[in-house]
Amino acid sequence: MNDLKKRRKPSEVNAGSMADIAFLLLIFFLVTTTIMEDSGIRVKLPVWEKYPPKAIVNNRNVFTVKVNAQNDLMVEGEIMSMGELTEAAKAFILNPEGALNRPESPKNAAISLQNDRSTNYEAYLEVYDQLVLAYNELWEDHARKTFGKSYDLLSEQNKKVIRTEIPMTISEAEPTDNITLGHLD
Repeated sequence: MNDLKKRRKPSEVNAGSMADIAFLLLIFFLVTTTIMEDSGIRVKLPVWEKYPPKAIVNNRNVFTVKVNAQNDLMVEGEIMSMGELTEAAKAFILNPEGALNRPESPKNAAISLQNDRSTNYEAYLEVYDQLVLAYNELWEDHARKTFGKSYDLLSEQNKKVIRTEIPMTISEAEPTDNITLGHLD
């Protein structure tokens, strides 16, 4: 009987302090962990309309860019290298020669980008970057001619004037299967 009295009671664990420690560890990891920043293409999407208006687009205003599954580039029906795309887009948008198959004004110019479903994402981004670069260079040139300083140094109001005169209009067509350089569509 004496043995029963001498036996120890099982010790109790103080769970309150464990909860405090767990909470402190959680806070520590939240504070010290770096949060990945989203990256990608920054595009302002148009407001969703249940019944979008029918767009009547003159073909002379559309600069067609297609990328196939092999990441080859076709611009306006012609095979083109990536390095030529920016200058070709700028020439189309500005139409300095007044060609009848190009837009009358940069305000009317639109770029249609279409890719094959199997196009490499890096190739797609490179094409998109080249098109955005074309607009950035046009804005820079126009800012220097109009205001005498770099586009980056302009006030928001003056930047808006530049973007109104040369609006960035890049339309992404639905990706398709089997875009080939010989026959597109």
